[in-house]
Amino acid sequence: MTQAIPKTPETPDPAARLADATRLGAVELQVTDLERSIDFYTRVIGMAVAERAEGTATLYAGGEAIVTLREQPAARQPRREAGLYHFALLYPSREELARVARRVAETRTRIDGASDHRTHEAIYLPDPDGIGVELAADRPREQWPRLDDGQFYSHGPQPLDVRALFATVEHEQTRALADPALRMGHVHLHVGDLDASTRFYRDGLGFAVMAQMPHAVFVSAGGYHHHVAYNLWRGERVPAYSPDTVGLIHWTLETTAAAEREAVLARLRAVGASVEERDDGSLLASDPAAIAVLVR
Repeated sequence: MTQAIPKTPETPDPAARLADATRLGAVELQVTDLERSIDFYTRVIGMAVAERAEGTATLYAGGEAIVTLREQPAARQPRREAGLYHFALLYPSREELARVARRVAETRTRIDGASDHRTHEAIYLPDPDGIGVELAADRPREQWPRLDDGQFYSHGPQPLDVRALFATVEHEQTRALADPALRMGHVHLHVGDLDASTRFYRDGLGFAVMAQMPHAVFVSAGGYHHHVAYNLWRGERVPAYSPDTVGLIHWTLETTAAAEREAVLARLRAVGASVEERDDGSLLASDPAAIAVLVR
């Protein structure tokens, strides 16, 4: 059963946490066939190509990069090892979720599930390489379960009311493009050690732990339901992420100010994380499972 995490001496002081306005930026993915992936993310998901170079493409909505694709034809499928479970594309309204769901249905794209998490509604599908993609729309915050009563995510997701979702746009024509307000909602990761991961994501990056299941933890900034989740569903002590697999190259954490970037750097160094300071001022850090995050 999921339960809210009580405050303990191990929980960082609020001053050591990320700002409430913290959000996620683009994910960078390794794929085996660039043209096939571009077709999926444009025709089905509704993004547009912003930049194109040899072996790479950046996709956006509303002028903001959402996904960068890098082609590596020899990349292999992940096995029982750490890496990406899925990333969530957050649509700005229930109607927008219905519009992308309609594109998924009309293109006969396979889905893996559809759920109502009480905090958000979600549709799950694989991209052409099998990379997990969640299409999500948040419910209003006043409808979310409380975080202090032990009931946050406690009963698991309910089936998504697909008929009610489609009814919100039943009189519309199909739209080809996603709303410009589309953005990255969260990333969910396979790891091998929950305690080590919590030291990185809570004590290092500065997220707050929102909830946990027996084999998964959810962390966020600003009281959001989760910006990052990490689980042991591939097993404890599984091998670290390998860069020769299809999937996540890195995800992006957008800080609110230069001072916050410096605070993140100090916390990451304090927990012994691997951190590279880049020429553009960003940080490239690796969690204990060798999964990379770009902090900018």
